[in-house]
Amino acid sequence: MNVTNPYLDIPVFDDFAKVLDGSVYHALPDDWWIGTSDIVGSTKAIAAGRFKDVNMVGASVICAVSNALGHSDYPFIFGGDGASFACPPDRIDEVRAAMAATAIWARETLELELRVALFPISDIRATGRDVRIARFAVSAPVSYAMFNGRGLKWAEDRMKSGDNVIPPAPNGTRPDLTGLSCRWSPIQAKGDDQILSIIVQPTTDRIKFDTVVAGLFAILDNSPRKSSPIPADGPDFAFPPPGLKLEALATEHKEGGYFKAWFKALYISLIALVLMKTGWKLGDFDPKRYRDYTGYNTDFRKFGDGLWMTVNCSADQIAEVEEYLQAAEARGDILFGTHRQRTAIMTCIVPSITNDAHFHFLDGGEGGYTAAASVFKAKMKQAEIAAATAHHTQNASNTIH
Repeated sequence: MNVTNPYLDIPVFDDFAKVLDGSVYHALPDDWWIGTSDIVGSTKAIAAGRFKDVNMVGASVICAVSNALGHSDYPFIFGGDGASFACPPDRIDEVRAAMAATAIWARETLELELRVALFPISDIRATGRDVRIARFAVSAPVSYAMFNGRGLKWAEDRMKSGDNVIPPAPNGTRPDLTGLSCRWSPIQAKGDDQILSIIVQPTTDRIKFDTVVAGLFAILDNSPRKSSPIPADGPDFAFPPPGLKLEALATEHKEGGYFKAWFKALYISLIALVLMKTGWKLGDFDPKRYRDYTGYNTDFRKFGDGLWMTVNCSADQIAEVEEYLQAAEARGDILFGTHRQRTAIMTCIVPSITNDAHFHFLDGGEGGYTAAASVFKAKMKQAEIAAATAHHTQNASNTIH
């Protein structure tokens, strides 16, 4: 019996502005699950300069789950220091095991505490929230999932409160992280430009939020390549790769030890460097095509119950963006966080170098989404304190009268 994948039944769109159009989102079945993850103490790790480590662990959950599902298509979103996804119930035990194995791998190899959790979509809907999915096509073979309905954020918040957290697997357990790599050079902002990490979240009025975000798109789209940091001919290839150690740590258990994994990754990188520099083809591998599709397949903008972007901006553009968002925040339409830096970094999942369906997750190179989220969370906490104070004052006034 053929089993259809309801995620693949969702039509794709290629105009990112449509993430604000509710009609492109479709509900997943009640019996599907939401997985979510984040690194405890990621802000401290970023402050210590561990940008690549944080991103590698954040993407590792997507890679481990993808390998557990046999590379079948499923919706996921990368968030810098973590990731979220949705998956069907028939493989949930393998998914849970992959998440637990990834947590112990992160702890034992990188000394990072990866928190992971799973929630049934039916439980999310019981709260009045939903998980609705859209598919934004960045190229013919690759679409990234966009999430709407406030269910994803609810799951993340519940995980951080300790609900449904999956304990790490026994010591020494390792996930299958085949395909996880980060061989590209950091992407430098052009000239005097900067890389701007942006997170924009709704408050209570979704219509006002949509209006603000549409205005933000108008500012950012008025630039070459819609403010994408990726050069038109793709990123530069680094040798030795900046993530060589991380890649070896991800695959050492399959390659027979760390040094074997390290030398294999170095050897493959050397061959890739020669091909990238000369343009020579090797079998079915076309270096120019691979580099072009790396640019196409990069997730520099996404929507997961809010807007996340990593963009290249001029000084004037940054000033315009921040002034625009500050005014919207002062009206109570949104909450936002931004972070400026000179570079962007990429973490990749490449199931096959001869297939165009490879995935590239972009983040700011010196703080990125984690730093922007810290700004946003501080504002959210201030808003909660102000609301609680106002409520207490109102109650006191009512008691007096």
